[in-house]
Amino acid sequence: MNDLIIEVIVVGSGHAGLCISYYLTRNEIKHIVFEQGRIGETWRSQRWDSFKMNSANKLNLLPEQQVYFNDPDAFAFANEFAMSLESYKNQLELPVREYCKVLEVKKDERQNIFVVNVCEEGNERTYLSRQIVIASGGQNGILIPAFAENISKRILQLHTSNYKNPGQLPEGNVLVVGSAQSGTQVAEDLVRANKRVFLSSGKVGRIPRRYRGRDIFDWLFELGFYDVFTDDVTDPSLLKIKPPQVSGAGERGKTSSLQSLARSGVMILGKAANADADNIFFQANAPSHVRYADEFSREIKKLIDDYIQKKNLSAPLPEVDPDDIPDENASCASHTTKLNLFDNNIKSIIWTTGFRGNFNYIELPILTEDKIPKHRNGISGVEGLYFIGLPWLRRRKSAVIPGISDDAEFIVNRIVETRLR
Repeated sequence: MNDLIIEVIVVGSGHAGLCISYYLTRNEIKHIVFEQGRIGETWRSQRWDSFKMNSANKLNLLPEQQVYFNDPDAFAFANEFAMSLESYKNQLELPVREYCKVLEVKKDERQNIFVVNVCEEGNERTYLSRQIVIASGGQNGILIPAFAENISKRILQLHTSNYKNPGQLPEGNVLVVGSAQSGTQVAEDLVRANKRVFLSSGKVGRIPRRYRGRDIFDWLFELGFYDVFTDDVTDPSLLKIKPPQVSGAGERGKTSSLQSLARSGVMILGKAANADADNIFFQANAPSHVRYADEFSREIKKLIDDYIQKKNLSAPLPEVDPDDIPDENASCASHTTKLNLFDNNIKSIIWTTGFRGNFNYIELPILTEDKIPKHRNGISGVEGLYFIGLPWLRRRKSAVIPGISDDAEFIVNRIVETRLR
């Protein structure tokens, strides 16, 4: 029986799952990584054609990964990053099994082992493991508000995960709902194709792409912005803040802002609140969203300025970034609260309203009522079951690729400790 039990099963082969596999391999722990599609599947299938990473190539390397780029400060396309993950698996000969969908995870409490049912090559097969790491992430279920069902069927509706390029849309104008990283970047993609765009905004911060001679992430990682531990956060609202607006588009990326989009002809609206067949209704909060993003950028730049002064660093003075200039009066924001789709020739709506994790295959008491994993620092209440690749798993940087190595090493160290008990 013991010969048939795998030490660890890992669910998912994105950057999180592969990083776990690296540390398991380094510790000579027998394991299998199951991937329901291809390695890095969400990067391949849920990104639009012009999508680029928001962190530079040099920050996205996994432990011992061979350099796969010519320019460390450039930003890779999503498919380039996915292919780099595939190369990483081949480089280190990690035990990944593609097109193996995990159907169910249970635990045999009597024998203290996990029972994992997998659809493999069209056949269902059962595996047993002592420990399991859930690295399937939080982007395998789309989020679209319920009122979207009210909208006329004559309007094409797409979630970001299904949007590829402006060419797939009918002639006419486009409403983009959501102004976090995806929303602003999709709006920019549409503007470049000469589409008339309406953008429903939300409360999202902004960071400049570059500041005082360096990429913004170079500063933020150096000064420890991303090193805040989840356990040390006293304001729960901080854990729900969306990633700030920024883009890797262009040779060295660019700042994304509501005011820069408005200068390109985009109408900046408030948060979408409801809809009927012909109309979308918005809250009158677009001006507050502009001011919030401006203030967020100011605070980030002050952090950097204070750090430079404290460390007595030599750095150039702040450069003028037209896309980061505050709109003090929020003049770019529209006060419109009702938009008739047909009067405004809107033929398409793109919902950049995010994703949720789908963990329904886990038949164990590890989810909240909202289907969110219950854990502390990635360690669940079920002994031997761990999570990785979730925002604020252990630190602020858990949500970004450069932070995954620390989380993976922490989880695998816990796996090693459990084995030795």
